[in-house]
Amino acid sequence: MTDQAKALTVHFLTATGAVFAMLAMLEAIQTDWAMMFVWLIVAFAVDGVDGPLARHYHVKKNAPQFDGVLLDLIIDYLTYVFIPAYALYASGLMDGWSGWVAVIVITYTSALYYCDTRMKTADNSFSGFPGCWNMVILVLFAVSPSWQVCLGIVAVLSVAMFLPVKFIHPVRTDRWRIVSLPVALAWTVFAGFAAWEGFEPVPVVLWGLVGTSVYLLVAGAAQQVLHGPDG
Repeated sequence: MTDQAKALTVHFLTATGAVFAMLAMLEAIQTDWAMMFVWLIVAFAVDGVDGPLARHYHVKKNAPQFDGVLLDLIIDYLTYVFIPAYALYASGLMDGWSGWVAVIVITYTSALYYCDTRMKTADNSFSGFPGCWNMVILVLFAVSPSWQVCLGIVAVLSVAMFLPVKFIHPVRTDRWRIVSLPVALAWTVFAGFAAWEGFEPVPVVLWGLVGTSVYLLVAGAAQQVLHGPDG
């Protein structure tokens, strides 16, 4: 297989995320939230591997006819933002006026963030909360907090998108990657089990999901505190 064919294959892999997004949306329309999140987790797993593959096979050089960054952002907006926001409202976890506020705030602020040229830091982390609403909302489904708590989380994270607070990329951020990458993989496993169990997970899965989520949420800020603003 030529280098060009390998690079094209990576683009084709990335594009499968659009199919998984559609499968997730179809499950959401049927209010099968567990299967919706299963497909979103599959899309999340693809998103985790296509980046390293793209860099390994030099897709910008060997398959420049497709813009992999743009393709990735389009799919990420669907799977990380749009579909999870719909689920948050339509599931009843946040309905009425609070649900309307949540979906409007999430989709609007995320659209702005995804086109912000300052979203990446020098160490390949994210500047501000990177709009990973799929992860946040999956945890909310598992924990089932009150709508007031959900609204507070949505408000805080939406503001955090535009604050100079670092959030790690588990694959690309070098610092603590020896811990961050296994934690991200563990989160994926816990999330898969939680969705598969209809969001009534056994305690070890629930606490594993919460614990790995907290680490991924605060690790970047902890690095800034311990190693300075550029840490």
